[in-house]
Amino acid sequence: MSEIAAPPKATEVETHGVDAIPDAERSARPLDLFRLVFGGANTFATVVLGSFPILFGLSFRDALLATLLGLGVGALILAPMSVFGPRNGTNNAVSSSAHLGVHGRVVGSFLSLLTALAFFSISVWSSGDVLVGAANRAVGVPVNDAVLAIAYGIFAVLVLVVCIYGFRFMLLVNKVAVAAATALFLLGIVAFGGAFDPGYAGIYGPGADAATNALYWPSFVGAALVVMSNPVSFGAFLGDWSRYIPRETPRRRVMLATVLAQLATLVPFGFGLVTATVIATDAGDYITAGDYVGGLLAVAPEWYFVPVCLIALVGGMSTGTTSLYGTGLDFSSVFPRFTRVQATVFIGVFAIAFIFVGRFALDVVQSISTFAILIITCTVPWMVVMTIGWVVRRGWYDSDSLQVFNRRQRGGRYWFAHGWNFRGLVGWLVPAALSICFVNVPGQFVGPLGDLANGVDLSIPVGLGLAALLYPALLWIFPEPEDAFGPDGPRLVPTGTAGATPIVAADGPAVAVA
Repeated sequence: MSEIAAPPKATEVETHGVDAIPDAERSARPLDLFRLVFGGANTFATVVLGSFPILFGLSFRDALLATLLGLGVGALILAPMSVFGPRNGTNNAVSSSAHLGVHGRVVGSFLSLLTALAFFSISVWSSGDVLVGAANRAVGVPVNDAVLAIAYGIFAVLVLVVCIYGFRFMLLVNKVAVAAATALFLLGIVAFGGAFDPGYAGIYGPGADAATNALYWPSFVGAALVVMSNPVSFGAFLGDWSRYIPRETPRRRVMLATVLAQLATLVPFGFGLVTATVIATDAGDYITAGDYVGGLLAVAPEWYFVPVCLIALVGGMSTGTTSLYGTGLDFSSVFPRFTRVQATVFIGVFAIAFIFVGRFALDVVQSISTFAILIITCTVPWMVVMTIGWVVRRGWYDSDSLQVFNRRQRGGRYWFAHGWNFRGLVGWLVPAALSICFVNVPGQFVGPLGDLANGVDLSIPVGLGLAALLYPALLWIFPEPEDAFGPDGPRLVPTGTAGATPIVAADGPAVAVA
């Protein structure tokens, strides 16, 4: 094992972009990955997701089962995405070059760009709304566009500053945020424990009419998929943080840290579930209107308004930084002329502008949530392709060939057909397109096949299952070049003739041989 240098100070601006992190600078631990993943989800945005099973009309028992199902399955799908960073020292989009091609890797970059933009916006909006609403109840701060704009601006600028400093400063923020937000959520046991009814029955059951009960399974599956969307949304970003973990770290430890971080989100999910049950019991009109935040502030005791403000502030910082950091990193990978800092500033300013225009001029707050669901639906097949690709490659990758796009070169093991690997691209695109057809978000977006299962949203199961079948089939029918694999050869799939494509400068002679 190589000697690890002392990590830089948190206040030093990170200089690395998507170039491979040198072994000597990889001083992060699986515990650090746990903090970043858990911190990014230990927020009010996750709390709102936790309220959805009750908003869908489920009983507390069934809502809890849907939450556990969605979270457990989502964590298992997500876990393999954590191993690429330690192996390759770069983010997952760059690692996808091995499976989608030197140019095809932009698919992962744009998926993560769009996901990050959506979740950054949701984080700022939800935290700002909660902060202003709680401040209004606590000390009478007015709720109007000007005050909301100030709250959004404070959140967005603070997040941008943290992201400019980079990984170490993010880690410092999350060390504080994880402990603080968790303690404040657990304080909710005191605030809402007396009013909570674990026997809450929901709208389904013997007393409901046949038309209502017919919606039970669509609601249960829909609730589980909403919860599952939270862990899946991290798929494109795990490499952003795990790339600082030494490559010798056992893969099981890295994956375990990811799974445990998602299971730990039962804290905010449970808070949303329990408080939504209290709201449904004591202030049902808010549930009928779909206004969870308003209902929470209506049923919360006055002494809990300050903790609510702190949760909004601390949690918004965590989610915002994990989203925006990945956005800047991926933008610098798609446009290598930008440094990580330049790309972060550019994307940060764009994202802040989008937050204000989208909230006050276009009113797309609800639409951006639907957009996030559609992006996640497209991300699942990409994650399947990456995971299967890792298995057939035996976890072996050529670092030089992964960096060809970033260095403005051509060739290498992953050049395939002019930089595109149709096996991975088709293995992602067809399942992604078909899964969108099965999306069923009532009142917002219903795909052409969305009602095929009586209202049950089958988008993620269809995308996941089809990708798991189609991509291996393509690898068998159209074997990849022999030199795309390591010295031990492939696992479970055949190989074709070696491509033997040297790495060359875009307009010059060969500079390296992969």
